[in-house]
Amino acid sequence: MMRKILLDEDEIPRRWYNILADLPGSLDPMLNPQTYEPTELPPFLFASELNRQEFSTDRWIDIPEEVLEVYRIWRPTPLYRAKKLEEALKTPAKIYYKWEGVSPPGSHKPNTAVAQAYYNMKEGIERLTTETGAGQWGSALAFATKLFDLECMVYMVRVSYDQKPYRRVLMEAWGAEVVPSPSNRTKTGQKYLEEDPDSPGSLGVAISEAVEDAATNDNTHYTLGSVLNHVILHQTIMGLEAKRQFEMIDTYPDAIYGCVGGGSNFSGGAFPFLGDKLRGERKELEVVACEPTACPTLTKGIYAYDFGDSVGLAPIVKMYTLGHDFIPPKIHAGGLRYHGDAPALCRLVNDGYIRAEAYHQTDVFEAAVLFARTEGFVIAPETAHALKGVVDEAIRCRESGEEKTIFFLNSGHGHFDLSSYAAYFEGKLVDYEYPAELVKRALENLPKVGV
Repeated sequence: MMRKILLDEDEIPRRWYNILADLPGSLDPMLNPQTYEPTELPPFLFASELNRQEFSTDRWIDIPEEVLEVYRIWRPTPLYRAKKLEEALKTPAKIYYKWEGVSPPGSHKPNTAVAQAYYNMKEGIERLTTETGAGQWGSALAFATKLFDLECMVYMVRVSYDQKPYRRVLMEAWGAEVVPSPSNRTKTGQKYLEEDPDSPGSLGVAISEAVEDAATNDNTHYTLGSVLNHVILHQTIMGLEAKRQFEMIDTYPDAIYGCVGGGSNFSGGAFPFLGDKLRGERKELEVVACEPTACPTLTKGIYAYDFGDSVGLAPIVKMYTLGHDFIPPKIHAGGLRYHGDAPALCRLVNDGYIRAEAYHQTDVFEAAVLFARTEGFVIAPETAHALKGVVDEAIRCRESGEEKTIFFLNSGHGHFDLSSYAAYFEGKLVDYEYPAELVKRALENLPKVGV
């Protein structure tokens, strides 16, 4: 039995996969936040090639050689068989995971950060802004901008800025400037600080600050670490590699699990497999999106048009949403606290191709500790949501005797999340289920879109 399935460096995929080519029908149009009319991405915010990729329906997009050269620092990443976890669970299921913790920033995020930095550099942009929750995306962009000689400005959600100082240090090691959001740097931040000087912040607020910063500086573009189609496109390198690795052992997953905050990790790993199902090449494939009960976008949100940020600067998109003014509780999975999700992912959930599950954080950390004590890796709290789903499925297989092949996206290590693990060991983690009445209240402020 192979514990680790490896590809050679020359087997890195040379094209990204675009699920829009296989999606039944077209996505609902993106809308201008001022006019509510169909729009493309604002050209003053994004590189033109990223704008083109966002709306392309080409099935394959070539990866530039300069991007591939950077990918070779850590790609291809290994596919592991979680044999020790299987034995601990006494399950007949076979569990595999794609391990993205080997990248320099320790997660899957540089797959798109490198591409976005490259395209902006080619257009002569000198500075990039972004938001970050847990810090995975911010550190990935800081890494990528340094390689392409760009400045990097990161607005980090305040609760994560306080909980995860070493993520901030990592960003600063690569030369980024990092401030807690809400900040005094922008009118958006000032507004929220006036309302609540102790605001924990949210990804929606941090996005608004980063967008405002980019819109008011001519040498600056904005970058996003999840949600948009071009981001997911770049992340499909994970699923494409995984497909080749499964081919090497003559296997194909029966079920795929991934954590969902905005959708980049989940979609990047699952979409190349889902494409097979959409094209009719595979009939049986279960795909499960895993999220926190404290931020239950897919399981309690409404499928509707909403702003991508908190104050209405970003485009309006059709997605599952908890409302753009949603302020999440201070859970430790900082990367899973966004009020919405990727439009393509949401469409596939709405159409029944993807099932969503939500989990409490104490159960999630219990699964993460089990994984550390069997497989050895201490994984990020975000990733542990997918692991929780996998553990539950493996137990169901134990009870039914079904020999499923289960695959999950192991999006990053938890080395900067040890304070969260400490809180779990000390019994300080509190489970929180976002109340339905608060969801209903937040949804009252959705934009009135007549599309």
